Amino acid sequence: MNVKDYLSRSRAPRYSLVFALPLLLLYEGLSAALTGSAVEGVRNGADVLLKTLFLGLGGRGGLYLFGVLLVGGGSWLVWRDRRAAGEKYEARVFAWMALESGVYAAALGGVVGWLTTLVLSGPRGLSVGGVAALNLPTQLVISLGAGLYEELVFRVLLVGLLLRLFLVLLPAGRKTGTALAVVISALIFSSFHYIGPLGDAFALPSFTFRAIAGVVFSVLFVARGFGIAAWTHALYDVGLSVIQAGS
Repeated sequence: MNVKDYLSRSRAPRYSLVFALPLLLLYEGLSAALTGSAVEGVRNGADVLLKTLFLGLGGRGGLYLFGVLLVGGGSWLVWRDRRAAGEKYEARVFAWMALESGVYAAALGGVVGWLTTLVLSGPRGLSVGGVAALNLPTQLVISLGAGLYEELVFRVLLVGLLLRLFLVLLPAGRKTGTALAVVISALIFSSFHYIGPLGDAFALPSFTFRAIAGVVFSVLFVARGFGIAAWTHALYDVGLSVIQAGS
């Protein structure tokens, strides 16, 4: 397996979505263990946003529908991709994906902090805001949820929707549409962190940091797929929570 082959396989749904599955199981399992509920207690904001929407549409049945769409839709994409590829899984692809995500997560804070200082006198790192008042297990669960549900909402759904919209409305082409989708979704992603009881007080430096991080996550999603973007986000947030808990 050469580099080009790895890059193609790891981005495909048959690897990318299966790679993200442990993140879903960890987050939902640990959340249920801590709160005893699929919707109540302290959970990631993007998770609450999606589930509240489905609860509003159909009550408890809407929540079941959300689970069916999430798991069923992902399973269908994996099945379709595996059938088209006609090959078995290779464990080394998942191993390289885990290593790649870990490297990105380790470099993320420094790179985004450096870019932020180029834009304005912003922070080189970032605290977890209102979440820092919670105990470490809860912070870790929310961090896992950020990787999964924030990437689902702000990259898969929002970037995907904006890109399709711009391809219809703008004659500039796919590259321009992708760039606009990435930037706009990053601004919305950053703004999301200042909403709700656990949201931060708005500050331009932290907003800029998160907006640039949103651009990085969106570029990762477009270039490397959902699985690697989700795990990079989750590992970065988990590492940040652990570092702050020990300081």
